Amino acid sequence: MSSLSSPHILVVDDDPDLRDLLGSYLGANGFSVTSASDGVAMWAALAQIPADAIVLDLMLPGEDGLALTRALRAKSSVPILMLSARGEELDRVIGLEVGVDDYLAKPFGPRELLARLRALLRRSHTAGGDADATETPCFGPFKLDTLGHRLLRDGQEVPLTSADYELLAVLLAHPNKVLPRDTLFDLLRGYERDAFDRSIDNRVARLRRKIEQDPAAPAYIRTIRSEGYLFNPKGDRP
Repeated sequence: MSSLSSPHILVVDDDPDLRDLLGSYLGANGFSVTSASDGVAMWAALAQIPADAIVLDLMLPGEDGLALTRALRAKSSVPILMLSARGEELDRVIGLEVGVDDYLAKPFGPRELLARLRALLRRSHTAGGDADATETPCFGPFKLDTLGHRLLRDGQEVPLTSADYELLAVLLAHPNKVLPRDTLFDLLRGYERDAFDRSIDNRVARLRRKIEQDPAAPAYIRTIRSEGYLFNPKGDRP
């Protein structure tokens, strides 16, 4: 959380009317809002005030939203809500793979964006909240620091988004149990379901790339065909 008394949202969009609309609407609903028209302005704004969440347009002058997400994820797990006028599934898949936490297609209603932002902030602040804050669950060479919301491999931090962290915390809390996709939706608090039901699969794929030696033949997060996923803390082969 930023030092401001209310959550700070950074809106990055090249449409000045949309920036003004979101600034007024989010401000009226208890948020502090900063706006930026492109990636250069985004970095300048973040250098002044850290953001609690970023609303990031896909199509921007200069670096697009995907490139900016990659750069953000190299140094931060700040929740990112991506906006796009395209609304194509491929855009959503790529966005989720590079670290976007949620996705909203234009045109959208401000109330929906507000609900999704609140859900992202809840997920960011409560991820792993069912575990004792002093616990350090382990699997293989990994330790999950539930106090600092960090994943360590042999003492070195593995960068995780807030969505990555929450998914891993849920899996660790249910070892050696098959979790259907619908169950994972329910366990991921504040997660907004929509018609894009492959989002769980993409989140699992992204997490596998960070913890599996061979993501194509996962040892920890196994796919149980036609049923769901099973987390195997030992990482041994069936």
